[in-house]
Amino acid sequence: MDLRHTMKGRRALSAVAITTGLLLTVAGCGGGDDDGKSDKETASSPTSARTGGDDDKSESQPPEAAQVLAEVKGENGLTLAITSAKRDEGGFVTVEGTVTNNTDNAWVAANWRGDERELSKNGASIAGANLVDQQGKKKYLVLRDTSGRCLCTQFTGGVRQGATADWYAQFPAPPDGTTKVSFQVGAMPPATVELSEGE
Repeated sequence: MDLRHTMKGRRALSAVAITTGLLLTVAGCGGGDDDGKSDKETASSPTSARTGGDDDKSESQPPEAAQVLAEVKGENGLTLAITSAKRDEGGFVTVEGTVTNNTDNAWVAANWRGDERELSKNGASIAGANLVDQQGKKKYLVLRDTSGRCLCTQFTGGVRQGATADWYAQFPAPPDGTTKVSFQVGAMPPATVELSEGE
């Protein structure tokens, strides 16, 4: 009898020890899960920080396309935009912009070259453009070098249908008091722009 009681007692103690061990293991795992969640939260924090970094990157994207100061349409679907008209230190004004060919064919800028015989060497260009100072009642033509080449864009090969090309032209600067001028080329309507000071 005593041997049986002893065996039963040992089995009971073993069962209690195993149960206690299992409970501690489960509790330990449960605590590990909480720690795991903390680790996940900690790990997700850098992700949030990275997401914030991405937001910062999206806020500091490259600047958008240049601001359009004036835009005119004419000549069977051409669109001329002026994006800059700056006075430079050398006593001249640089006007820049784009021309978009919305016509049915390639555009060669033949009538933007101007009628002067000297300008015939410039080919398809914006050499015939001018600035008009309404206040001072003066007209300024595109600057040229000694061989008659304009200080302006030449549209070599023309502008394809649906394409947009950049252009520039340099003119003598009107007096300092003049802040607005009209830009005109070919049969396009005049575009009034405000002059800004160059850097």
